[in-house]
Amino acid sequence: MASMRLLAIIAILVQGLVIGDSQEFPSFDPELAVAKVLEVAEGKVGPDVKIFNVVDFGAKPDGATTSTINFIRAFKEACNHNGRAMLVIPEGNFVVGSMLLSGPCTFQPPLMIQFAGNLLPQGSTVAAENADWITFMNFNGLFISGKGIINGQGEKKAWNSVCDGCRRQSASLKLIKLNDVLISGITSVNSKGFHMMISVCSNFVITNVNISAPDESPNTDGIHMSKTNKVRISDSIIGTGDDCVSMIHGTTNVTIENVKCGPGHGFSIGSLGHYEDEFDVYGITVRNCSLSHTENGARIKTYRNESPSKASGIIFQDLIMDNVKNPILIDQEYATIKGSVDSKVLISDVEFSNIRGTTISKIAIVLACSPTFPCQGITLKDIHLEYSGPPDHNEDTPFSSNCTNVKVNYIGEQMPPPCA
Repeated sequence: MASMRLLAIIAILVQGLVIGDSQEFPSFDPELAVAKVLEVAEGKVGPDVKIFNVVDFGAKPDGATTSTINFIRAFKEACNHNGRAMLVIPEGNFVVGSMLLSGPCTFQPPLMIQFAGNLLPQGSTVAAENADWITFMNFNGLFISGKGIINGQGEKKAWNSVCDGCRRQSASLKLIKLNDVLISGITSVNSKGFHMMISVCSNFVITNVNISAPDESPNTDGIHMSKTNKVRISDSIIGTGDDCVSMIHGTTNVTIENVKCGPGHGFSIGSLGHYEDEFDVYGITVRNCSLSHTENGARIKTYRNESPSKASGIIFQDLIMDNVKNPILIDQEYATIKGSVDSKVLISDVEFSNIRGTTISKIAIVLACSPTFPCQGITLKDIHLEYSGPPDHNEDTPFSSNCTNVKVNYIGEQMPPPCA
């Protein structure tokens, strides 16, 4: 059954994928891609695949010996191989420091990584200043599969050091300037910063992953994306201290489905409008997902700032809320960058459809749009939420919606009642 689902995911992935308006990247060969993924999942490889086992390069699975340089050497050998290559991380506990695993590479894509071990950070800090922990960068074709665990060993000391204006904590897994990527089966726990950080990538599938950190761990987004096109996230469990999935500027054509989120801050588009010359966000679909005890549900957030951009073509569909705060939220007053200016991000063509369950917010739906660029084409269809918070001592406080600078198109059932 798992193999059939994996085949379906790859079938979606291999259809001629394009990033931007004109720049094309080579698509996968469907039969070859399926065969390779199943090889990794089942531990089967053909005679034409060269194995690069990190233990053969001196890595020690003893949970004590630092194996950073051994991992880097194994990757470099695989990267520079002229045929099919598989990097193997066997069972055991491997201690590694900050690693930049970068191309360009000469292997026949994709590089397959059979990941069975546990990765632990070196020392009290994961990475040197201005570095993330494990970074893959600048090559085409990466398949990571297995039951391996990336354990950032984040703790209250690191999480409590988060502050406005401070450098973010190290991401556990950073993927940048990659095309044609599949990540399946792995687990990430207790990251110091983002669990997965994806930027300037295309053709990306994440399936059957498990991501967890305490709900009091700030900025530990499960999957954080920017300037990335064609992403599918499915059949995964994400519970962390910040957004389960966050999509900032330049994120396009993303589908998220069958994901369980909680604890965390929900599925978030934004923050947008933070930087100058941001790329637009469009083509985002979140469907058939559940959220439990999260700070937000389906959220779009923008800064009050001078930077103009657009967010459009967004669908939140078939979502189940369980005691969620702010289940439906557009917040264009999220924070102020410069003075008291209004947000210059235009939000349009957004649909919230078949969203049901319980909320601890008396004002369950908040659509707070920019007075300078009011939201356009906002649709609420078949919404049924029930209040599950503490008893309200003010019996006159209604279960309600709040809308500013937006005209909403209502279809079907509406609970709470529509904005007046």
